[in-house]
Amino acid sequence: MTSVELLEKFNVTPIDIHNVRRAGDILAPQLESFVEQWYVWLRQQPEYLQFFPDSDNVGRVSKMQTRHWEEFFAADINDFYVARRTHVGAVHAHIELPNDIYFAGVSMSYQMFVERLRLTDTSIADVLDMAMSINKLLKMDTFLVIDTISRIARERIADHSRAMMEMSTPVTPIWEGILLLPLVGIIDTTRTAEIMNKTLTKIAESRSKVFVLDISGVASVDTSVANQLIKITKATRLMGCESIISGVSPSIARTMVELGVSIGEVRTTATLRDAFELALRAIGVMDMTPPASTIAVRPRNGN
Repeated sequence: MTSVELLEKFNVTPIDIHNVRRAGDILAPQLESFVEQWYVWLRQQPEYLQFFPDSDNVGRVSKMQTRHWEEFFAADINDFYVARRTHVGAVHAHIELPNDIYFAGVSMSYQMFVERLRLTDTSIADVLDMAMSINKLLKMDTFLVIDTISRIARERIADHSRAMMEMSTPVTPIWEGILLLPLVGIIDTTRTAEIMNKTLTKIAESRSKVFVLDISGVASVDTSVANQLIKITKATRLMGCESIISGVSPSIARTMVELGVSIGEVRTTATLRDAFELALRAIGVMDMTPPASTIAVRPRNGN
């Protein structure tokens, strides 16, 4: 959102800009003492020691805060101003500053500014006008900071989700020409779309002929998920790869029947071992393990 759009959104008029600058003319000589007073309040908050364990850091940040308020009362609202407020939000997101202490700090700043204006020889009417205009601009600033914090939080969640998705959809070659994907946990539409993309990409890369989708670790399957899984198997078939769904539990089988899900030509098995045997036959590999009755038992001690 541009600076012009923000001013319109928060109804910050040219008169408000004028009032904020008038207040700045009065408060400018007091900004350093204001910041000192504000930190007296902050030291009483439980968050103080958490975020300011180093006294040298307090001095550095207090100087930055003084410059912040100088910019505020200059009220030169442009895209650079917006970028500066956005940067404040990014810093707060980085240190994971709680929103409640930020809102409390803004509220306390407003109260201190109004009180200082009241102690001057400025008329009550002018103080009221300046207070209302300061309040408008503070709300706009607060929005920019909190919106940035929220955006960064959403991006972090999305990154974590993508990382978890990568970890939870390991399409792995288990034999020449055979891919396996064991699914665990909850399956939703987003995850099935990721499964589709990763599976088709892996099939193209490995030129596999059989894809085994094991759902023994899936707690439940609804109509939407079941249909998505069927679509995955159909898509693999279009790429010349046969699909087998293994680990179909009695409860999932019953649910799919009750929901009327049509599996068409999809091959299913109750166990992963059965699916693996089908996959080996599909690629022309004979069972390399002889029947149990033909296995010779070696005597102990070489006798």
